[in-house]
Amino acid sequence: RRQGQVFPFTPPMNFSGQPSISLPLEMDSSGLPIGMMFSSRYADEATLFRLAAQLEKEAPWKGRRPAVWG
Repeated sequence: RRQGQVFPFTPPMNFSGQPSISLPLEMDSSGLPIGMMFSSRYADEATLFRLAAQLEKEAPWKGRRPAVWG
């Protein structure tokens, strides 16, 4: 119950076994990453990997670092 209050979006995926991925898509005004969680149907991790590759190609995040990375 406590986990559901703190992390309301991930437990259903953990319980059902659905593949999910969190990708850093943007930075906030402080330079910290903002992630987006994507899920796919059961046993379809390949779709998530293709999505991640497409998003990385359009908006690369490999070189982005928050100021606190220091």
